[in-house]
Amino acid sequence: MLPQGFASRSATIDDADAIYRLMAAGEIRWHGRAEVAADAVAADLQRPELDRERDTLLVEAANGDLAGWAWLHLAKRAQIDVHPSYWGLGIGTALLDWAEGRSREEGSEWLAQAVDDADKAGTDLLRSRGYEVLATNWLLERPITTPGPRNVPAGVTLSRYDEARAHEVYELIEGAFSEFQQRRKSYDEWSRLTVERSTFRPDASTLAYADDELIGAVIALDLPETDEGYVQQLAVRADQRGNGVARAMLDDTCAEFHRLGRRDCILWTHSGTGALGMYERLGMRVRRSTTVYRRTH
Repeated sequence: MLPQGFASRSATIDDADAIYRLMAAGEIRWHGRAEVAADAVAADLQRPELDRERDTLLVEAANGDLAGWAWLHLAKRAQIDVHPSYWGLGIGTALLDWAEGRSREEGSEWLAQAVDDADKAGTDLLRSRGYEVLATNWLLERPITTPGPRNVPAGVTLSRYDEARAHEVYELIEGAFSEFQQRRKSYDEWSRLTVERSTFRPDASTLAYADDELIGAVIALDLPETDEGYVQQLAVRADQRGNGVARAMLDDTCAEFHRLGRRDCILWTHSGTGALGMYERLGMRVRRSTTVYRRTH
């Protein structure tokens, strides 16, 4: 139940900017900077399988402020955010009640949610309801220095993103990610979340080839109003791992970000990938983390 004076409704595409500003306010409060991108919110709201009428909920204050929001992905994963101005009023609890109810209504056996590790209230709420740790996500950063010589493995060539090979890039990335993800995205969903975003930088995205076979890919975004470049996805074909392909692609993308005047290169990785150690060997360090909690119904 919402606190008195607040109302709820479903989200529309036109709400993307307000949702972005809400999420950014929380990140600024916890970390002193916002890393969420406005077009990421818009992309999530346009996922092909999302029913915005049933699977999103906005909470508005009497003055019209967006106080909180939640969305449910395929009845199994929720995202819930409350504006810092409205923390402590029970809005997060009400949104979690809604998400759990929708998940059960759709017949899901469990619900998961990622919570920023700086969000002590959100963490305490989930733990109080019996949620258990499922995984950890780390945001990694690497300062971009003046590029040195490129160490590209023998027999491998690097190039910029090629739109004509978009389906090959999708197959390579989703094939690599399917080793730890439970669900494989459709091409339509993948492209909306990556190469169709306004922040996508094909000139900073790197493809790796052995002869003419695609063996690796980096999808890069240029985060607006920051001095950082974002590696959204990095994947290497299984039979080519351990040969320096990932390092070569990351160095190449970071060099392009340097040309664009960016100070840091950042990316997220997940404990299920087992890739944290590799990224640390590539010069990246943990900036912050989130924890994924899950509970069965």
